Amino acid sequence: MRFGETDAAGVLHFQQLLRWCHEAYEESLERFGLEPATLFPTPGQQLNLLLPITHCSADFLAPLICGDPLAIALTPQWLDPTAFEVAYSFSSAGRPVARGLTRHQCIAAADRRRAPLPEGVQRWLQASVQT
Repeated sequence: MRFGETDAAGVLHFQQLLRWCHEAYEESLERFGLEPATLFPTPGQQLNLLLPITHCSADFLAPLICGDPLAIALTPQWLDPTAFEVAYSFSSAGRPVARGLTRHQCIAAADRRRAPLPEGVQRWLQASVQT
């Protein structure tokens, strides 16, 4: 936990938790071998499928202050052929300190209607369930 991640009270600034959730999600995809540019919009690239977050939540169980160690574990779950969610558990020195959740809906870029998840994301979800 860094000083810049705290609020005026000296504890974790609330928005930081959701930032860490998304960064852990991105890192998990990368470790699985999925390139971020194939899933997230980048300048000059048109994607056919998009994965917007349709719901997010954060629960703070204990204060985090500058210098606290932090570990993040994530658990993806397939909801249906077009959606999934990721649960995040945060711990510091072995004690639970926070949890988060992001729900993602796949949509076609052309008409913004629900669409099947990209094959790479389907493989990532399947592998996550098996481990």
